[in-house]
Amino acid sequence: MATPLRIGVAGLGTVGAALVRLIANHGPAFARRFGRPVIVTAVSARDKSRDRGLDLNAITWFDDPVALAKSPDVDCVVELMGGADGKAKDTVEAALSAGKSVVTANKALLAKHGNALAALAEKNGVQLNFEAAVAGGIPVIKALRESLAGNHVERVAGILNGTCNYILSRMELESLPFETVLADAQRLGYAEADPTFDVGGFDTAHKLAIIASLAFGTEIDADAVYVEGIASIAPLDLRMADELGYRIKLLGVAERTPTGIEQRVHPTMVPKTSAIAQVMGVTNAVSIAAEPVGELTLVGPGAGGNATASSVLSDIGDIARGLHVPAYGVAVKELEASERAPMQRHEGGYYIRLSVLDRPGAAASIATRMAERQISLESIVQRKPPQRTDMAPRASEAGAVPVVLITYATTETAIRAALDAVMADGHIAEPPQLIRIERP
Repeated sequence: MATPLRIGVAGLGTVGAALVRLIANHGPAFARRFGRPVIVTAVSARDKSRDRGLDLNAITWFDDPVALAKSPDVDCVVELMGGADGKAKDTVEAALSAGKSVVTANKALLAKHGNALAALAEKNGVQLNFEAAVAGGIPVIKALRESLAGNHVERVAGILNGTCNYILSRMELESLPFETVLADAQRLGYAEADPTFDVGGFDTAHKLAIIASLAFGTEIDADAVYVEGIASIAPLDLRMADELGYRIKLLGVAERTPTGIEQRVHPTMVPKTSAIAQVMGVTNAVSIAAEPVGELTLVGPGAGGNATASSVLSDIGDIARGLHVPAYGVAVKELEASERAPMQRHEGGYYIRLSVLDRPGAAASIATRMAERQISLESIVQRKPPQRTDMAPRASEAGAVPVVLITYATTETAIRAALDAVMADGHIAEPPQLIRIERP
């Protein structure tokens, strides 16, 4: 019988416990598929007394995950603790330095230190695998790194955060305000007590930085990602999007442009007929446009114990088979420094919602400001002054009329300048709502 691959699991939360359970229950099947047995020989977590529903009697417990990483009884370390620094970083560095392959689901760690960790893995001839770090159970990392290695990727866009997609889906379907749905998401365990990392778009930004590196052969640069969250989205925006044939999603988008690689995370209006618009609830989706394959869309569970453990097991299987692939598809020295495309140069259509004061000349002034920046309007929709219900924008004033403008393709610079002038004219009751439109 082939020598077993001995696994050390650092972190026994939802994913870690699911992984240990799956290996214990399906070990013989994995041995046949991977060509050698896979066994968990060591684990580490903060609380040894916690009941996780696992039989750990035959497994060595380590209070210190760094000691686990250095143990001679561990061949491969699975890091599932989370966090960009601290024990997670120390554990991964210790494992790679000791000549042990690492599997991680830690997008924050990779977004901050991925380039250096990949170089350390190469130096020591071991693997750094991270399929579970992006989009849970969807195999997007392998798709970009291996399956599409012969393609020229032009654009990657996706719903990469299940919490935000759940909130926007319920707001749309049930006409509920953001705060109400967020509270439900926290109660159901979809959102953290402090939800800023999710709803602020930062989780999506970390994941986008990772897949952009794979897609375009560039160094990971999370600081280059433009980020907006979903807290400003009102039920009226979702209703107007529906009437205009769109649906609002928080998208992470990375694409080649004449000025460099553009990386952005923000609420986006997508046509209801598009594949990505059909993705509701906590589900994730990633769309890849490449030559010569065309466009591919991968859809599946973006989180959860079993879904994420499935991706971890896939990476473990590659290590068991002896498959050696550079972490980002090419050697670290071959990764190019990403030439950032400034967001101000972004071009596309825009949805603009203005709370316009009901006074003579207001509409004409707004139209003039748009024309001064050569912004062409595709449509203008005006509504009656809203009642104080959940359907009204949160900061609207009595006598203010919601006016929605849909523009043809223009630049971010032109839109921002026009809206600054509109605000300075004093004809609107609250800051404008601006949502970009993607037309696949």
